[in-house]
Amino acid sequence: MVIATIKNKIIRFLGFQPYRVSHTERLISALGAFFGILLILYTSSFFLDQNAAYLIVASMGASAVLLFAVPHGRLSQPWSLIAGHLISAIVGVSCAKFIPETLYAAPIAVGIAVGLMYYLSCIHPPGGATALTAVVGGTSVTELGYQFVFTPVLINVIAIFAVAVIFNFLFKWRRYPASLANNKTTVKTASTNESTDYDYSSITHEDFVYALSEFDTLLDVSESDLLTIYDLVTKRHEHTAIKHHELIPGHYYSNGEYGESWAVRQIIDWAEPNDDSAHSGEEKLIYKTIAGVGRRSTGVLSRNEFSIWAKHEVMRDEENWHRIDATSK
Repeated sequence: MVIATIKNKIIRFLGFQPYRVSHTERLISALGAFFGILLILYTSSFFLDQNAAYLIVASMGASAVLLFAVPHGRLSQPWSLIAGHLISAIVGVSCAKFIPETLYAAPIAVGIAVGLMYYLSCIHPPGGATALTAVVGGTSVTELGYQFVFTPVLINVIAIFAVAVIFNFLFKWRRYPASLANNKTTVKTASTNESTDYDYSSITHEDFVYALSEFDTLLDVSESDLLTIYDLVTKRHEHTAIKHHELIPGHYYSNGEYGESWAVRQIIDWAEPNDDSAHSGEEKLIYKTIAGVGRRSTGVLSRNEFSIWAKHEVMRDEENWHRIDATSK
């Protein structure tokens, strides 16, 4: 018992989780990586000597892991792949040119590259290796200057991207980019073969395990992360409705729905009772639909009716609507 407890603690500490993918999927990933790197080695040999070619291929080898083992991951998508490598290459070449001491140029290049990838939403871990190669790749790399960005980095990026698109296209469930993938599944009952609606509050750990196994492709999010996300979402969604006396003229409210049913309304005016004690909730208010279904339309409801419709107050932040929690007011 004690040994089992210690073993579980060690496994949890190491973050070990078995991959629930088939042997076929593992073989496909390995073959894809083989063809991708084979093409990159071939193209790199035209622009760099053998040692430098191997250095740049090292970063592309890391990209191959993402594109062929995790083709639907966010870090694997074309924007992350292309921009991540090119930005990192530009940063690396710049640091190599303007910072004479390699001991400082190398970490500065990687640090700046990571920061820029964050701000440009193109984080691609192999980009760090590209930035590093531009600094420590030797004379055959530094002599290229900014040409290094185009040959071999851009050429190699195009090559591995093309292999990823063509190779993964052969397998419907893992087509790349993720927008081309077809992972939609329908849960049916064994007796009626008809789709079944489930009470999401009853979803269990085993349900998540089953759902992950149905993808048969590696997802770059852990099972525990998914469970945590689900728990946070359900707790956030299951809340008491806004009371009619909590409504505020001029403020924005959402119905908390999804997809085409979602809407945001603004209270633009309402009737005030003569006696403050007469706030029964039956007072009428005028609202305007600002976003979602019924956009630009107006309507009249009682405060009670509007409070039943409204699930939470929202505010606009740049291009997105965000919920305002009671704790943030």
